[in-house]
Amino acid sequence: MAPIDLRSDTVTRPGPAMRAAMAHAEVGDDVYGEDPTVRLLEKRVAELLGKEAAIFVPSGTMSNQIALLCHTRRADEVYIGEGAHLAYYESGAGAAWSGVQFVEVGRGGCFTADELAAAIKPEAYYMPRPRVVALENTHNRAGGRVFPQPAIEAIAAVAQGRGLALHLDGARIWNAAAASHLTEQQLAAPFDSVSVCFSKGLGAPVGSALVGTAKLVEEARRFRKMLGGGMRQVGVLAAGALFALEHHRARIAADHVHAALFASSLASLSKGATIVMPETNIVNVDLAVDAARVADEARRAGLLIAPSAPKRLRAVFHLDASKDDAIRAAAILAAAIAMCEVRAS
Repeated sequence: MAPIDLRSDTVTRPGPAMRAAMAHAEVGDDVYGEDPTVRLLEKRVAELLGKEAAIFVPSGTMSNQIALLCHTRRADEVYIGEGAHLAYYESGAGAAWSGVQFVEVGRGGCFTADELAAAIKPEAYYMPRPRVVALENTHNRAGGRVFPQPAIEAIAAVAQGRGLALHLDGARIWNAAAASHLTEQQLAAPFDSVSVCFSKGLGAPVGSALVGTAKLVEEARRFRKMLGGGMRQVGVLAAGALFALEHHRARIAADHVHAALFASSLASLSKGATIVMPETNIVNVDLAVDAARVADEARRAGLLIAPSAPKRLRAVFHLDASKDDAIRAAAILAAAIAMCEVRAS
């Protein structure tokens, strides 16, 4: 049997219909603004999020970093949740390009308006300048946690009162919408800029977008070029993202169902796994034994799963992982955990 790959929702591959849309995409030189498929994608994602404009970029990291470049100057301070992608998974880009410093607020990826207010430094020449509050929804390292919208609105009020920009790392905003039963536009409404990803839960092979005001997006085009993200006949990639937006958003809730089935099945099969039932498509599995060894044992049995901490595994469900895969994956992982526990005893 083919291995079950739960390392990330980025491992999906385009199906025949998406490939056909990409093969037949109308293209032009996007650096000159002449790729009609890119223009259509940018218009569509801006409409979905209720913003004036959008810019297509190769990756979520580039999208987030362009947002920081637009909102900050060097040595400014950016407030983030614990374990945020901006600081944890972007190779130190915030320090390299915009030169900002990050301050983690709260625990578990989310925080409150009061916690933010307590963290913001006063305006003084001898302190870093507070400039941006950046939230992540859903939150990757927190296990696909949905940032509660009432908390976001309260945080937005604090940020606006202090003159701070509000950025959303919404790489998985589609999952947040499905779980919260709010639209993407409602989720994005409080933010000055929003980064969204097409190559995770939506299953496109490449691409993200930065969404905001027309003025911000115009400035973002310069930074995209500066960072090497100016692309030419890129409509072949934008077509995959467009197909994903129109055909895969409606089915994304199925990934949440499969994640919950995996979590409950594993909990019933293994006493060596501590699991918080997932809100969306990511399941964190905490262990008493070494996560890398369990992952290696599971790989030999046909399950690809990634350690996210020394004693934590992360399973991510996506459109290429079925209900049957969830059940089989739980059985494989339970056996792998038991094997490693025996060896460790």
